Amino acid sequence: MKTTLIRSRAALVVLFALASAMPPSHAQQATQPPAQAAAPAVVQGTAPASKPQEPAAAQQLVATPNAATSANVVGAPVAAPSAPEASADSSRSARSLTTGLHELSPWTMFMNADILVKAVMIGLALASLATWTILIAKSIEFSVLRRQVRGGLRKVSGAKSLAEAQLALGSSRNLLASLLQAAIAELRLSQGIHNEAGIKERAASVFTEITRAEARRVRIGMGLLATVGAISPFVGLFGTVWGIMNSFIGISKSQTTNLAVVAPGIAEALLATAVGLAAAIPAVIIYNHFSRVTKAYLELVGRASGVAGRLLSRDLDRNQVGIHSRAAE
Repeated sequence: MKTTLIRSRAALVVLFALASAMPPSHAQQATQPPAQAAAPAVVQGTAPASKPQEPAAAQQLVATPNAATSANVVGAPVAAPSAPEASADSSRSARSLTTGLHELSPWTMFMNADILVKAVMIGLALASLATWTILIAKSIEFSVLRRQVRGGLRKVSGAKSLAEAQLALGSSRNLLASLLQAAIAELRLSQGIHNEAGIKERAASVFTEITRAEARRVRIGMGLLATVGAISPFVGLFGTVWGIMNSFIGISKSQTTNLAVVAPGIAEALLATAVGLAAAIPAVIIYNHFSRVTKAYLELVGRASGVAGRLLSRDLDRNQVGIHSRAAE
């Protein structure tokens, strides 16, 4: 019995010595990473279980420093709360990226584009504005001209002479009136000349000059339409090439291929091509439309020139008949 008590007291002394020696060692372990500090705690927590002969008080003494040590070990890591902060930062960056993509409107891309790309897009926009202006102006012009020529042809359809046709037209100023005036002027200038072929030839020459002048007048603006339709895609492509060059320069400076960095510059560059196509396609369509309208109108002009020539021929024939009748008398 005495031997057992002596052994128990000796074990208690050893345990107290161990307990007094443990905190400095755990303080050193707290400076190590959490994975390395947790291992001794597990070993120390399981060590008293392998000694069932020790008293309960000794086990409590052993468990008390282990609990303190585990608390110190758990509280040691400082970098653990950084994971939620990193996730919050990533979510905020994702939201800002989404907002930036939503704000990538054509106006924003135009405002953020290079100065040369802006100049290209402004020039193309002005060319497109000129195209639509020509469409409106020439549509009104051709409508008025066709109505005047058709109305004049309808009025002189029953006329028998140049004077009667001019009287039927009245004071209207149109192409047919100009042709009739030219025929009457040629007759007046050719008084005393009995060569009908020469008079008709000279009148036909004047009619041709009037017809060509009218054709040149109605073709005003067609050259601009052809130019816009031909070069606008290439001008827009030039702006696109310049913008993509600047985008690649920005990529090389930032040393990143992130879509958020690459996409805006390329989108701004492609906007120039889109503006070029938007200016070229309507210009080509409008040019082809007015080519057909001009051809139809010049056919009406040819009809008017033919009417004036026939009236002149009738007047010449009447004069010739009058001359022959007077000569017979």
